[in-house]
Amino acid sequence: MNHIDRREFIKLGLAAGSLLTLGSSDLATKAFGKRETPQKVLILGLDGIDPRLLQLWMKEGKLPYFQRLARQGDFLPLRTSIPPQSPVAWSNFITGMNPGGHAIFDFVHRDPSRYFPVFSASETTEAKKTVRIGNLVLPLSGGEVKNMRKGKAFWQILEDHDIPATVFKIPANYPPVSTKQRTISGMGTPDILGSYGIFNYYTTEAKELKEDIGGGRIHPVNVIGNRVEAKLLGPVNAFKKDRPESAIEFKVFIDPVNPVAKISFQDHEFILKEREWSSWKRIHFRMIPTQSVNGICMFYLKQVRPNFKLYISPINIDPGRAVLPISTPKGYSEELEKRFGPFFTKGLPADTKALDNDVLDDGEFLEQDDLALRERLEMFDYELARFSSGLLFYYVSSTDQRQHMFWRLIDKEHPAYDPALAKKYGNTIENIYKEMDKLLAKAMEKVDKDTVLIVMSDHGFSPFRRSFNLNTWLKESGYHTLINPWKQGREDLFMNTNWSRTKAYSFGLNSLYINQKGREAEGAVNPGPEKEALVREIAYKLENFRDPKTGERPVLRAYIAKDVYQGPYVDIAPDIIVGYNHGYRTSWATPLGRIPKEIVEDNTEKWSGDHCMDPEVVPGILLTNRKIKAKSPALHDLTPTILKIFGAEIPKEIKGKPIF
Repeated sequence: MNHIDRREFIKLGLAAGSLLTLGSSDLATKAFGKRETPQKVLILGLDGIDPRLLQLWMKEGKLPYFQRLARQGDFLPLRTSIPPQSPVAWSNFITGMNPGGHAIFDFVHRDPSRYFPVFSASETTEAKKTVRIGNLVLPLSGGEVKNMRKGKAFWQILEDHDIPATVFKIPANYPPVSTKQRTISGMGTPDILGSYGIFNYYTTEAKELKEDIGGGRIHPVNVIGNRVEAKLLGPVNAFKKDRPESAIEFKVFIDPVNPVAKISFQDHEFILKEREWSSWKRIHFRMIPTQSVNGICMFYLKQVRPNFKLYISPINIDPGRAVLPISTPKGYSEELEKRFGPFFTKGLPADTKALDNDVLDDGEFLEQDDLALRERLEMFDYELARFSSGLLFYYVSSTDQRQHMFWRLIDKEHPAYDPALAKKYGNTIENIYKEMDKLLAKAMEKVDKDTVLIVMSDHGFSPFRRSFNLNTWLKESGYHTLINPWKQGREDLFMNTNWSRTKAYSFGLNSLYINQKGREAEGAVNPGPEKEALVREIAYKLENFRDPKTGERPVLRAYIAKDVYQGPYVDIAPDIIVGYNHGYRTSWATPLGRIPKEIVEDNTEKWSGDHCMDPEVVPGILLTNRKIKAKSPALHDLTPTILKIFGAEIPKEIKGKPIF
């Protein structure tokens, strides 16, 4: 999986107004009427597991259950999506189609009427009808949160055939599509601010005080009389005319001698030692006397003195009182909450932005992700124990997140490689693979002769050493023009672009668009032969550009959408999908519409491994307890495979072919 550098635009869709006016729409109130199936399918979705690393550690004897499964059945690389981004890849798997059929092309799409980024996977609208009473704006109709993926999910097709399924945390399914099957949403599920996760950090250390960073807010505080008073900001209050941010006040009482503090807010009062995590704490943001928004968060007391440092996790949707639809039926998340207590609902639990910005260090980040992993493994045991018919899909994100953040410590050529940290944390990636071997052991113990076991990843991994500023390349190649060249690199969202003289631009992580007349607001290129010639010219030049520092080609392939996609949504695809080479990826500036001065730069961030490259660079994995007949299976082949196992009809729009 991957993140873009999310600033304020990441809050495009979901504000408190939406949360409150739509509530938590009940997509299904009763569990689907199950029937016993002679065949069963158990799928482990281990995000980002790389076939090369897996094979290496299998050969070294470190992954005995992966070895055993490969001997019993089969092990092949799994062809990923174009591009190999998580929402795209998982949508291929969910629907059995490529992006031309399911219409998810990138993490970020663009609104051509405004040259503005929009979320690809979900869309939220607020109440259309309201009434104003003084300073209050009250909704008369509910808002809507909509899953933008097209096509039927495989579990919906199974439902049509009365075959039960439990689908746990599969990415690209927020909000969960309508079904009576048990599902809970994963990657793409927001926090209660509507973002992919905004942490809060309170500190007295002056050098840490800076502007709000992508993914977090830094709050300066003072310690007066061993006490800190501060506010925790919540969703926008859409019930009020000026739409202020909601907030709660909290106090921290610091022990004058010991590295301990007491934190007090609402009905909570608890003590934390230095470098200790709290349990989940419920928070209620009051909007109006009859309406409030509930969330859950964790507190981490990083330091008491000489400088005070307190981290508060992004405020997750409370699974027991969900204000947005996160499960089907609605009672599924409530059932899990009653059994296990509050749990992570934000799509990707690990706070990679806090690590990238040195708010959490490597060890603290791993402690947080361990909390999420333990939750997930406990729930896996629960679901595995009651799995007796139909299909169970179970997803793990830690495999992906730890490779993103710790690749720098297994790659001595990476600009962020640190020998001292490598000595301490260099086995982090290997260790999470070993944890997945233990997970697989539990699955293999459960499997009988009538159960097909599939272990898969949506993509593999590659080092991310050098950043390619695609919009800068377009500018230097004469395809993108600035209003004020002296302002280059200072503006986001193409605020310095002269659209009347611009032929191409890039939003997202792999997407390049032609500034087409009649489609873009200020299009400069005629559709038809002029555009077609330009697309092929840009693709050719991208593939032949050489990094001045290394002499390598940053772009392995530039795919022309109409050549690689099939389906009714090809016309809304990016014109070119950029497939980056081993060691290269688009820069963090590109998704924001910023144009730095250098075309290629070193990536010095902790986010050091990635998969938004060319599909051939980062294949996924496929292990099964059956022999695979397909020579080169792909993600979208698994969908018809599942349907065929159960004897369900395979819809004609599915492009994949069964693998057995």
